[in-house]
This record gives sequence, structure tokens and C-alpha cells, in this order.
Amino acid sequence: MNASGADAALYESHLTGLKRLSQGKVRDIYEVDARHLLIVTTDRLSAFDVILPNPIPGKGEVLTQLSNFWFERMRPIVPNHLTDRRPEDVVANPAEAAIVARRSVVARRLQPLPVEAVVRGYLIGSGWKDYRATGAVCGIPLPAGLALAAQLPEPIFTPATKAALGEHDENISFARMESLVGTDLARRVRDLALAIYARGAEHARSRGIIIADTKFEFGLDTDGGLYLIDEVLTPDSSRFWPASGYRTGISPPSFDKQYVRDYLETLDWNKKAPGPDLPEEVVRRTSEKYRQALELLTGTG
Repeated sequence: MNASGADAALYESHLTGLKRLSQGKVRDIYEVDARHLLIVTTDRLSAFDVILPNPIPGKGEVLTQLSNFWFERMRPIVPNHLTDRRPEDVVANPAEAAIVARRSVVARRLQPLPVEAVVRGYLIGSGWKDYRATGAVCGIPLPAGLALAAQLPEPIFTPATKAALGEHDENISFARMESLVGTDLARRVRDLALAIYARGAEHARSRGIIIADTKFEFGLDTDGGLYLIDEVLTPDSSRFWPASGYRTGISPPSFDKQYVRDYLETLDWNKKAPGPDLPEEVVRRTSEKYRQALELLTGTG
């Protein structure tokens, strides 16, 4: 398992008795049975779509616990892929069960949509670059004269295709999304994504965090039912800014992996694999930022 206990960093899981179906940038996915998956969230960290060699201790647990918190809060809006089964009950080895307990979920086996549902509430990242070049973000016109990190007049939906491991996601038009999944489903996903973002941003703001942007994933069951899947409003899938230090014209400090991206930008690295080793200080501070986000948003450690 590459971990000696529940508190050790987990770079990669190797579970006995379960077939591993796939391995993403962060998650290892195992088959429980024909209808269920075990999703193990490791402590791997990716930046610029490259998996870095250093795990971030506790990161997988934070992502899992925070996603579970949001899944429950969003249940009135949309069903999700979680089941009532405990991850430790589907792992036979007691030592492995202890490791996966708080960083894993047993989920329904669904068909993921081939697009990511990106919602932007503030002008930052690739959206800022697009705006400076075109006056729009992903083809959506915006008022002239907006500053870096400015709040948008209203949140916008900017879908993206999901790239293969090691490749970059590609922003697409809403019309392109409609051609991929159908007009009705595309509109349902767009409306749900905006509603989830609004609900999450309101709660986060009450806890001192601005959610600048985020991305969601959705899946379908065999009857065409739509579910929220993967992760929700985490430091991996979102930009979290402390509201107390927010101002426009700068890239605000963050509770997410932007801290790591900023460090990597200081290196002579071409943003291709293999990724560079992270200093112990960067690993430690990143772990602290993830934990702080969980504590602020949920009121728990």
C-alpha cells in the first residue's frame, strides 16, 4: 500500500482481493461487484496535468471528507454516487481496511459524461488569459475593464473535455457540449452545475472562503438518471481564496494547490512529466492548507 498506517502518506494503493480497474491522477478505482466501485483517494498531487513525485500527507482524506460533506449538502439538488456501504467492509485485509477507511467511498457504478462541468465566478487562471486576449471567457462576452480576480457579473458555465492522463483538458463551447451529450442533458448539467456552485459559494462565503471557480463531474445510470460523481468543491477541483485577504489586481492567496503551482512557476520546468520533487516546506504547507480548508468549511478536522 506504500503506507504503514492510517496517518501515513499514500502515493498508490495495492489492495488484495479487489481488481483495480483504473488509476487517475489522484484516485485508484477498484471493482467491488457489477454495480459498485471502491474509489480510493490517494495523496498524489497533480499540477499542470502532471502527477508530482511527492505525496501530500492527509490530502486524500481531506478530499474524501470534504466531498462527502458537499454531497450531503447538495442532495436536495441532485443525487450522488455514494452508497451506504463502508469502504472498510469491502476490503478483506484489516491493515488495508484501516488505511482506506477515511479516504475512500463505495460508489454506484455509473457511466461518466465525457465533459467536465466548469463554473467560474471570478476572473482568474485560463479565464483571465482568455479575457485579456478576446474580451470573453470561452466565447462568453464579458464587460470591458475587468481586473484580475474580479468577480464576474454572474457565474458562467464553461464546459471542458476530459483529457487522457497526462494530457490537458480542453475548453469547449456549449454548442460542442450539446453535440457530445445532447441538448437536453447539456442544459440539465449546466443548470445543475450553476445551482451547486451557488449553494456551495454561499456556504463557503459564510465560513470566510471565496470559491473562485470549480469543476464538477456527472454520470448516468442505466435508466438515464443523472448523478453528481467524483469530487465536489475540494481544493483539487476548485480555487479557494480567504475572503479576508481578497482584492482584485492580484492572484489571491489560496487554500488549494495554486500554492504548489506558484512554486512550480519559479522553476525551470517545461510542465511535462516527470514532475520535479517538492521541498519539504512546500509539502508541509500544502498539507496544512488542505486541512485548513476542510476545518473552515465543515467545522471539523
